[in-house]
Amino acid sequence: MGERPTDRPSQLVDGPSARRAPGSRRHPARTATVSLLLAVVLACARCPESAPSQSELDADDELAPRLLAHVRALSDDALEGRGVGTAGNARARALIEEALAGAGVEPLGSSYQMPFTLSPQVQGVNLLGVIPGSSRADRHLLIGAHYDHLGIRNGEIYNGADDNASGVAAVLEIARRVVDRPLAHSLVVVLFDGEERGLSGSRAFVSDPPVVLERIELMINLDMVARGEDAGLFASGTHHYPALRPVLEQSAAQGPLDLRFGHDRPEDGHDDWTRLSDHAPFHRAGIPFVYFGVEDHPDYHRPTDDWQQIDPSFLAGSALTIERALRALDAALDAGLEPDQPPVGS
Repeated sequence: MGERPTDRPSQLVDGPSARRAPGSRRHPARTATVSLLLAVVLACARCPESAPSQSELDADDELAPRLLAHVRALSDDALEGRGVGTAGNARARALIEEALAGAGVEPLGSSYQMPFTLSPQVQGVNLLGVIPGSSRADRHLLIGAHYDHLGIRNGEIYNGADDNASGVAAVLEIARRVVDRPLAHSLVVVLFDGEERGLSGSRAFVSDPPVVLERIELMINLDMVARGEDAGLFASGTHHYPALRPVLEQSAAQGPLDLRFGHDRPEDGHDDWTRLSDHAPFHRAGIPFVYFGVEDHPDYHRPTDDWQQIDPSFLAGSALTIERALRALDAALDAGLEPDQPPVGS
């Protein structure tokens, strides 16, 4: 996650001219009645008889070791903190491309790479893949995480194991599982560069989109998902898009983690995460989002954020919880849920 200073510079949230204001309509208006929400929840619980149940999918003894292996590789000293524009960042990019290909995720274009210019001296590179949907392939859900971190500062390597090798690891493993069991919508997989430099990768995506923004139904962002400690995993964004909350609550009702809500109201002040990570440019463009993350911990933005601090069981629980949410939201949107109804002034 990007820095959380006392006064956040305005350029971190002011992207290029938005295509839609938050709350603008992208579809014909639908009434979000109680009966519709009940129908959506029931749709989320159904799957074809031939498909594995969620409990069968959760019973994956190799998930935690695979997740931890991704985190260890991406937060190794050899990658020198993955600072945008550095050789270590390029090495991280190569590891992620190899993992995407190995998972069966196809490039969104002619390659996984979407370069963008951060400054005259620095070029960033987003990585993009796609998993075609089974019935609504022309509409997209987007799942993303940033892979850059702070690099080397004052001779110390900031490895960023939780921030955000953990989010990248979870996205890669969720994508691998979606390849095996596709969603109704096509899933666009994005690993953003330059988040620690003003959300530059996500802002570049929105300003020059590789897919039509109006076809993106929802953006799901993962940024720090491995160290819940006492606070647990948060789903932020339902204050702005309240119709999403019942679906998320239902999807998390059977575990494996307790899902908490918050960090998305203006009255939260500096604890309002609405503008603090790569979901922010999408929200500004009128695309609903859910942001999964944990509270700050003692190693946040410190050189001690190393893989040895990661709790593999919590990380695996986060990945499974987020995958459940993704599948439930996919089913809900397919059933007609309209999330584009943020409160006035949000």
